[in-house]
Amino acid sequence: MSEIDLNKRSSFYYDLPEELIAQKPIEPRDASRLMVIDKITGNINHDKFYNIIDYLNSGDCLVLNNSKVLPARIYGVNISTGAVVEFLLLKQKESGIWETLVKPGKKAKTGFKFMFGDKTKDFLEAEIIDILPDGNRIIEFKDKINFFSKLEKIGQMPLPPYIKEKLLNQSRYQTVYAKDLGSAAAPTAGLHFTTDLLKKIRKKGVKIAFVTLHVGLGTFRPVKDDDITNHKMHSEYFVLPQETADLINETKKNGGKIISVGTTSCRVLESVYQKFQKIAPYEGQTDIFIKPGYKFGVIDGLITNFHLPESTLIMLVSAFAGYENTMNFYKVAVENKYRFFSFGDAMIII
Repeated sequence: MSEIDLNKRSSFYYDLPEELIAQKPIEPRDASRLMVIDKITGNINHDKFYNIIDYLNSGDCLVLNNSKVLPARIYGVNISTGAVVEFLLLKQKESGIWETLVKPGKKAKTGFKFMFGDKTKDFLEAEIIDILPDGNRIIEFKDKINFFSKLEKIGQMPLPPYIKEKLLNQSRYQTVYAKDLGSAAAPTAGLHFTTDLLKKIRKKGVKIAFVTLHVGLGTFRPVKDDDITNHKMHSEYFVLPQETADLINETKKNGGKIISVGTTSCRVLESVYQKFQKIAPYEGQTDIFIKPGYKFGVIDGLITNFHLPESTLIMLVSAFAGYENTMNFYKVAVENKYRFFSFGDAMIII
């Protein structure tokens, strides 16, 4: 048998039946299944997410991403022609100025003005001020002061492309602790936590710390080159506050484990560690690409969902749990009909 090349995208492929892609969230949030993985031995146990407390110890620290998903899909009516164009807000360049995806593009030219929402109630007006080489539009909104409050009323959640069913309760694509608006997609590992479960975790003596990383749509961007060393990661804005740095350093000093909730929290912690060789407060952009061979500096455990084949996220998990372990527990998950992706089941790797 030839040796697996871990620089090849195709090495991270697994066969996923379409019916295992979760189309709606399970109720209640913490009733999803939980695969429990020992990253040293590769041993697997099957449990429920509400029992995750059994795998956390007093003195450990959970790190959660408190970014809130923007209702970033909005429909604009051309003020001159009446044509309807779909806009997807990708990134705020400065106050009121956004990079967006549009369709159909031919109806969204520079100088065109659009109205979003009901003219008699909450509405926004914007003008296309530039077209980027990749076809994305830069648009400027008139009302910069009330922009976010109006957007929450007129926008729709930008669900991932593999979710075909309509989400009836928009709050189910937000974590219960979501706070800072800015993500184009949910940090989905956190969707399993309820307020009560977090209270029980705190009561056990587990610290809970927060970082913010605004998830971009680049999280769904496929790795196009089979040589993954040629892949350029998207850049995302993050904040690691002083309080969180103190909690993590205190936990490390006292011998507790740092458990990252999601790949986004992991990328924040490891990005800061790569910069300073320690955890310190920091705010900036990260395009860290964690793949097999990476040496982790901070996290001791990872709670995450089951990710797309050949994605940078399954590569990150492989870096943490080991390639063979990872591909094996994905195989086991398929055999045991776990639910996959954003609204799917979870794993904890410790």
